[in-house]
Amino acid sequence: MAECTSLQFVSPFAFEAMQKVDVVRLASLSDPELRLLLPCLVRMALCAPADQSQSWAQDKKLILRLLSGVEAVNSIVALLSVDFHALEQDASKEQQLRHKLGGASSESILVSQLQHGLTLEFEHSDSPRRLRLVLSELLAIMNKVSESNGEFFFKSSELFESPVYLEEAADVLCILQAELPSLLPIVDVAEALLHVRNGAWFLCLLVANVPDSFNEVCRGLIKNGERQDEESLGGRRRTDALRFLCKMNPSQALKVRGMVVEECHLPGLGVALTLDHTKNEACEDGVSDLVCFVSGLLLGTNAKVRTWFGTFIRNGQQRKRETSSSVLWQMRRQLLLELMGILPTVRSTRIVEEADVEMEPNVSVYSGLKEEHVVKASALLRLYCALMGIAGLKPTEEEAEQLLQLMTSRPPATPAGVRFVSLSFCMLLAFSTLVSTPEQEQLMVVWLSWMIKEEAYFESTSGVSASFGEMLLLVAMYFHSNQLSAIIDLVCSTLGMKIVIKPSSLSRMKTIFTQEIFTEQVVTAHAVRVPVTSNLSANITGFLPIHCIYQLLRSRSFTKHKVSIKDWIYRQLCETSTPLHPQLLPLIDVYINSILTPASKSNPEATNQPVTEQEILNIFHEVIGGDSVRLNQRFSITAQLLVLYYILSYEEALLANTKTLAAMQRKPKSYSSSLMDQIPIKFLIRQAQGLQQELGGLHSALLRLLATNYPHLCIVDDWICEEEITGTDALLRRMLLTNNAKIHSPKQLQEAFSDVPVNHTQVMQIIEHLTLLSASELIPYAEVLTSNMSQLLNSGVPRRILQTVNKLWMVLNTVMPRRLWVMTVNALQPSIKFVRQQKYTQNDLMIDPLIVLRCDQRVYRCPPLMDITLHMLNGYLLASKAYLSAHLKETAEQDRPSQNNTIGLVGQTDAPEVTREELKNALLAAQDSAAVQILLEICLPTEEENAEGVNPDSLLRNIQSVITSSSPSKEVEEGEDNLLGNLREVQCLICCLLHQMYIADPNIAKLVHFQIFAIQLLSHLCIQYALPKSLSVARLAVNVMGTLLTVLTQAKRYAFFMPTLPSLVSFCRAFPPLYEDIMSLLIQIGQVCASDVATQTRDIDPIITRLQQIKEKPSGWSQIYKDPANKNGSRDTVSMDPDPGAGRREFVRVCIVPGSESCEVCKTARLAAADLWREPEPPEGGRRLSLGAFFCTRALHLLFSEISFFFRVSRSPGLSLRFPASPGKSEGGRPATGRAARAGLRCARPFWPGSRGPRAVGGGSGGREARAERAAPAFPPAQVPGRAAARGGPRVLDSD
Repeated sequence: MAECTSLQFVSPFAFEAMQKVDVVRLASLSDPELRLLLPCLVRMALCAPADQSQSWAQDKKLILRLLSGVEAVNSIVALLSVDFHALEQDASKEQQLRHKLGGASSESILVSQLQHGLTLEFEHSDSPRRLRLVLSELLAIMNKVSESNGEFFFKSSELFESPVYLEEAADVLCILQAELPSLLPIVDVAEALLHVRNGAWFLCLLVANVPDSFNEVCRGLIKNGERQDEESLGGRRRTDALRFLCKMNPSQALKVRGMVVEECHLPGLGVALTLDHTKNEACEDGVSDLVCFVSGLLLGTNAKVRTWFGTFIRNGQQRKRETSSSVLWQMRRQLLLELMGILPTVRSTRIVEEADVEMEPNVSVYSGLKEEHVVKASALLRLYCALMGIAGLKPTEEEAEQLLQLMTSRPPATPAGVRFVSLSFCMLLAFSTLVSTPEQEQLMVVWLSWMIKEEAYFESTSGVSASFGEMLLLVAMYFHSNQLSAIIDLVCSTLGMKIVIKPSSLSRMKTIFTQEIFTEQVVTAHAVRVPVTSNLSANITGFLPIHCIYQLLRSRSFTKHKVSIKDWIYRQLCETSTPLHPQLLPLIDVYINSILTPASKSNPEATNQPVTEQEILNIFHEVIGGDSVRLNQRFSITAQLLVLYYILSYEEALLANTKTLAAMQRKPKSYSSSLMDQIPIKFLIRQAQGLQQELGGLHSALLRLLATNYPHLCIVDDWICEEEITGTDALLRRMLLTNNAKIHSPKQLQEAFSDVPVNHTQVMQIIEHLTLLSASELIPYAEVLTSNMSQLLNSGVPRRILQTVNKLWMVLNTVMPRRLWVMTVNALQPSIKFVRQQKYTQNDLMIDPLIVLRCDQRVYRCPPLMDITLHMLNGYLLASKAYLSAHLKETAEQDRPSQNNTIGLVGQTDAPEVTREELKNALLAAQDSAAVQILLEICLPTEEENAEGVNPDSLLRNIQSVITSSSPSKEVEEGEDNLLGNLREVQCLICCLLHQMYIADPNIAKLVHFQIFAIQLLSHLCIQYALPKSLSVARLAVNVMGTLLTVLTQAKRYAFFMPTLPSLVSFCRAFPPLYEDIMSLLIQIGQVCASDVATQTRDIDPIITRLQQIKEKPSGWSQIYKDPANKNGSRDTVSMDPDPGAGRREFVRVCIVPGSESCEVCKTARLAAADLWREPEPPEGGRRLSLGAFFCTRALHLLFSEISFFFRVSRSPGLSLRFPASPGKSEGGRPATGRAARAGLRCARPFWPGSRGPRAVGGGSGGREARAERAAPAFPPAQVPGRAAARGGPRVLDSD
């Protein structure tokens, strides 16, 4: 608004006085300044105040005294004397009229027909008339603004343009807005004033007379403003008006700038306010507010703001008009002035070669940046990078020249100087167009050479580990490997912004780097000489030597130029600390790959050397020696864990690449087993577990390698035991630790063990104190504890000592399991006179895990030591699997036939591999089977225990009785003493291990399926663990029983099936889908047994016939119920049941249960019971079973009872079955008594679950008497035809 430049605005001093109502300051104002504030002062003096204090009364007097000498006060007083209520009503009517007739209507209620121009009317009018003229004109403008839909227009108005009447018009405007605030909202008035000439001046006067509205007016103008203010006239006028307002109130200028950024409107206003603020601030050396503001917009996290301001920069460059009035031009000029202000003042114009300079090595002919300017220079570089890379600014020649001069300047050796050089180097890579002439290119080459020369000096002087030398080396490696995208990522990461860099723009820089500065051989040789980073951790940021070595390893530069990098990597691993640097694990992985995989097939020997075993042992020296419970102070825990990760990863990669290496006829060295035995793997893992947050992904990577290669160190029981040892209880025990527990040495413990035969107190006291020590503190006592375990097997040793030793052993097992196991196995060997005991090694025990069980026989009846033995057995079984798998991979090519021996058959070369895998599986299966066999034999009592009356079947029988009965039986109560015996405790320990083995690998059960115990144990496991694996093993057991039925002899059949048939009931309870298979198996068993009996007597033919019918025509039963004659049964048959209704309900409860569609026997029962009772009733216990689970279980009991009878018959050759000639008759023809009937038919009794005695089969009175006497549940023949069916199952013994 250039038209306002000649007008006098309200000064910041006057505005502050008005804002604070400082009467003293107001009195000091000049008359012209005071004239602008008269409307507010007059209203303040005449209107009744809300403040009735004495101080305001005095201030009011001073204001009246001020106004008394001003002539214009009278006209303002006259304006305040108008009836504003009537004026407001007329204004409202005029607004309605304009809305009705349209905005173009010239009719007005406020102002009648004008005879002269608006200016003359205003001059000749009185105060009410003036108010109406200004109000009518203002309402017309406001109405047009509301109808313009955001399009800017300029309204020509004589009233607001005449310089003679500007002050009077301003007075009227201020009085109108103050008296009619609802009609004239100040934000709407301010918006209307932007469309008239001198609008900014009127706006400033209006706000100055209402100072509290400053923020409201500014926010309204910004909110209604354009997104790009310099694109339109309206945007520029709005920006100028707001700048005038902020000049009037400079304390709120930055707040207004914040509103601009918040709304993303008027970017030019934000820059202009910043420029105004920068000119007023007195900060020459620090970073200016302009640099900070623009950098914050472009480098902030708000993408919307970044895009908004970037558009402002791009649009500003596209305009042809680039004059000094442009805000963008002013910003660029100010930035260039700041840049030139920090450039070195003395600079040689001649490019001096290094050979021509004879001076101190650290002195340059180029004058460097001042130390106080380095930070500002770095900020300017980042700002120009953001302007060019994000906002698309195209630098002028002058800007490019000055930028290049700044980038190639030489800062002092400080951390800020290192940062400045890194930024300058990355800016050269990102914007290579800044170098356009040969002179500039030569200047850049000399500066890069200076960087290489001064890198070591900068690093030593500044104290910064991450120097720019590593970045130079890294960029050179990327250029040699043509990884331009990696260079772009590096540049963006260093600059801290994502900018678009075309790979083609790096072609010239690539040529300079690869041909003039850094050749590949120079890069490789230089990298090895770079010192390692001391105490490398994640706290050290930036680009380090490790980044360079990693890239060189990836590109195989070391092996290509035959440069050894092993020593550098080893030194760097030793110089590490927590938190773990994220580049260490990738470095180890790529180093291992460079050891195993050659750089090219033509040169298979081009590989790096692995770390030697002696170097590895040096890191673990003190831990291996066991002289101290603390780790070696020379090497941190991070270094030891990284070396452990290297060894495990190397061995895993070696096994994975065995075939590839064999094809290349290479066999890299594998680390010996003795080395692995000396490394405290479990101890280190425990240390890593407590440092998971600081070690990053190292702990999880180590766990993965352990689970793959050392499964015996990842046993779940061990992890649970560790939680108990390191939990709250252990902490409380440590609080009870006294000095007495620390003074016992291993030598004293050895002396106490020597006195065990005569004195138990001393050793008990020492080991109780040892329980308060931590696992690492117990390591020195491990050898003494294990070597004296054999003495604890002697009689008379208290159980408390054994249990405490077991507890100490378990604690030691958490830190040194492998060495502890070897010592324990050697200590528990049986002592034979004149025979030297063999000392087993870790390798021996992994090859043959059963060595663990070749211990002193007394261990088998010592539960605490047996627990240790089983723990070691489980671990070595797992270790043996991993050992054999690794051995198979190592020797994969030994048995592969050569190409000369092949005969051209497809797949013949893979046959030996399959055979070796099968042999390995067979060996492992044999080991597991042998272990199970030995453990089962240990469960059996010895001859001495048999002589003492120990029952070997007590365990299974007690378990079965507990499962099948809700209350303990008398037999369990009688055998209660056995629960406290050593044999019973050992049996429980062994069975727990067997359960775990069966669950982990169900195939183990297949290896022992010929044993009766396996089926019995499986039946209990199925009930306890009804899992899919258990179902498959149970089905296998049923199939095996069916197979054995056809191959076993009569005697062996009886010995096998009598103990295993009860297990079938448990299978059915656990898995209902097995019912049909088991029913078929039971029928087959019955047929086989009946056939055996038939060879001795022919009286059993009806049984065989009935079994055959059941098997071949199970659906024939349903025909019985379809016969109308049999539907209601025989009417002359009388039921002898105590309660026929109870029998009917019993039948229905058994049969009518949902889910019976799949069973033919159940279909038959449902047909019979359908007419008896429609509503099914749940069986006893309130839990509804499926029909298969309820009815078929009873049928199984019935069949099992009859088959048991067949077995008894087949085992008694002299027994002859005789059936009565007629129902209920004795041999003499007289009716048999109930006792006689029971005696004669006792062997043919079928059992119902829960029945207490035999049931007669015949239909005579003797049978009925027996049923009534025993009160067994029966069903009346009147309802169920056929006594066999009435008894709920296929009766095979019937006199009919």
